Amino acid sequence: MELTVLGSGSAMPVPDRAQAGYLLDDGDRSLLVDCGSGVLGRLAGTDTGYEGVSTVLLTHHHLDHVAALLPLLKARWLAGEEHLEVVGPAGTKALVDGLLDVHDYLDGRIDLAIREVSASRPFAAAGFDVTARETRHSMDGFAYRFSPPSSDAPPGDGPLALSGDTEAFAGMARFADGVDCLVHDCSFPDDVDVSNHPRPTSLGESLAGAEIGTLLLSHLYPHTGGREREMEQQVREAGFDGEVRAAEDGLRVSL
Repeated sequence: MELTVLGSGSAMPVPDRAQAGYLLDDGDRSLLVDCGSGVLGRLAGTDTGYEGVSTVLLTHHHLDHVAALLPLLKARWLAGEEHLEVVGPAGTKALVDGLLDVHDYLDGRIDLAIREVSASRPFAAAGFDVTARETRHSMDGFAYRFSPPSSDAPPGDGPLALSGDTEAFAGMARFADGVDCLVHDCSFPDDVDVSNHPRPTSLGESLAGAEIGTLLLSHLYPHTGGREREMEQQVREAGFDGEVRAAEDGLRVSL
């Protein structure tokens, strides 16, 4: 499968980073993970387009992860697409119902399905097998690990994990152990005092010893601008020995 980073940014926009959004594609099926502001435009620039995405999987419900959800619904309706499924943690139905209460003219325009999932059992989304684990953040949410539709591997052994927004902790390292690629929140440089998000040194320490092929640092606030190489080095110096790279919008990774 292929991962495309649509949005590597945060709640504070910068021109070259849309808010959170990731596209998974295996050639036949496509899954959008998170749908922040700016992601719809990035999606329109892919071969898949918004016409090709009928399932969205949410890590959590903060605005920078869901802001383009209804714009996606409207774009699909206007393009003649008939279905959209939104999958996410508990509260996803209340979130979407509340958005439609505000924009009630969109209610019923397409066949909309909402499904809430938990970390207690694996599930499927757009044909991808997925397992979840709880994150440590100011809002309840999930990290996810994926196996593509063509794989016989269970999702717990899948090649890709996305952390969502979370502090760095050992449980996340165990969850992602063995992946080819982990996309992990690394919102700020080491010298910014912050909670609910990791900094490079804490992230590197938490992942020391984990078997992870490539670590992509994402959910990057403006404070990280021009300091990406420094942050990559700090992750390595803290004990992580895989490849480290700051994510960029438009980056594609084959898995």
